[in-house]
Amino acid sequence: MLNSQQEPMSKVDSAWLRMESPTNPMMITGIMIFSGRLDVDRFKRTLRERFLTFKRFTQKAVDTDASTYWEFDPDFDLDTHVRVTALPGQAKKVELEELTSELASTPLDASKPRWQFHVVENYDRGTALISRIHHCYADGIALVQVLLSLTDLIAAPEHAREPASQRHQIKGGTVMNRLESMARKNTDRAMKITHEAIARGIELITNPLVAQNLAKDGSDLAYELANALLLSDDPDTVFRGKLGVRKRCAWADPLPLKDVKAIAQAQGVTVNDLLVTCLAGAFRGYLVTHHGETEVDGIAIRCTVPVNLRPLEHARDLGNHFGLVYLELPVGEANPLKRLEIVRRNMNQLKSSKQAAVTFGLLAALGMAPGFVQKPAFELFSRKASAVMTNVPGPQQALFFGGSRIEEMMFWVPQTGSIGMGASILSYNDQVYVGLITDRKLVPDPDSVVARFRAEFEKIVLLTLITGASGEVEPERAEWLKPWIDS
Repeated sequence: MLNSQQEPMSKVDSAWLRMESPTNPMMITGIMIFSGRLDVDRFKRTLRERFLTFKRFTQKAVDTDASTYWEFDPDFDLDTHVRVTALPGQAKKVELEELTSELASTPLDASKPRWQFHVVENYDRGTALISRIHHCYADGIALVQVLLSLTDLIAAPEHAREPASQRHQIKGGTVMNRLESMARKNTDRAMKITHEAIARGIELITNPLVAQNLAKDGSDLAYELANALLLSDDPDTVFRGKLGVRKRCAWADPLPLKDVKAIAQAQGVTVNDLLVTCLAGAFRGYLVTHHGETEVDGIAIRCTVPVNLRPLEHARDLGNHFGLVYLELPVGEANPLKRLEIVRRNMNQLKSSKQAAVTFGLLAALGMAPGFVQKPAFELFSRKASAVMTNVPGPQQALFFGGSRIEEMMFWVPQTGSIGMGASILSYNDQVYVGLITDRKLVPDPDSVVARFRAEFEKIVLLTLITGASGEVEPERAEWLKPWIDS
């Protein structure tokens, strides 16, 4: 029985709370870089006036054997959640990545509301702000709207501010935003089916025959759940293995969004198709370096991709309202244009699936399932992918925070179960940013992965200029281009 200071937690939020593990802290880590000094006192006032209007951020996430719930923190102190720090040495990108990696590896204090801001006062010629928020509080779509509520459209005095959220709303969801309306229609049915499936307990996730029988249910949603259960494990590569407890964060120099749009249009694909292809190429380059080309050619790895299930007019509502789909990345294809075509085809196939609704129902069911069912179920589904990948559209003009202009921003997603890598794509101020968080034991150098992202984009730019819309390379040119394409 909950008292007046407690509120029930949704089943899906409970699932994300209970996915926390020593090897995968379940928090979203973000960073903003400012051109000048961030006024810490003004920043705290902004948090009190805007951030704390979301009462959830004054509540602790409590997990007991019997239930999960939100509880107001009677000892809430803003200073506990805002830390001021400094970087050693020259305080450049390398030092900031190291600090971000350390914070991304450190779990949030469960005895307090699970969020924290770290003001880095001496980064380069300005300030950096690192945020950490537990995933059970909100998903990426909601957190972007929370961010917008803290920022301004101009560097105005405090009394004249207009929150950016009053003018900017998210115009798209995640990588598969066209799935959203269809998936929302199926969510209630999916939750019913997955609740019934989880009620059958451990048998569902240990006996393939149960999944096969589920596929005979005659329901499209039951069929999708069976397909997810029967997916093979992802191939053994350096991206998979026993996880450690330390993370590494990195981000690439941004790409101009107008250039990305121009090449996507020339190739007849979406911007997301193109960006995912570049990411797949970066993964391929790293795998070839560690495994050799012959072992990598022809293989594919999967990533789980979140699909927003909330109406966009409710984007500022906290909590988690998304499902997951498995996207296959053709890392075994050396030719960037062929890889782009495969990614486009895989994306289109997912757009007609009901995976997102099914996984949302599954998470809801697992959120309240017994522990002996939860852990193996989370592990079962995490073995089927090598990475988490998300794409969040941000505001396409520069914003101001506490009077300081935000020059860059990036975020990193948490990973679940045995997944040790998370890729993030964020658009802001007509630039596209790509970040990667990895398990240090598996991929100690994520910088060398994201550094390949621009090179992959430039390959597609050059091939587009050479081949035009046909995508065909003349034989004499193909031989000349091969070493460069494979590099």
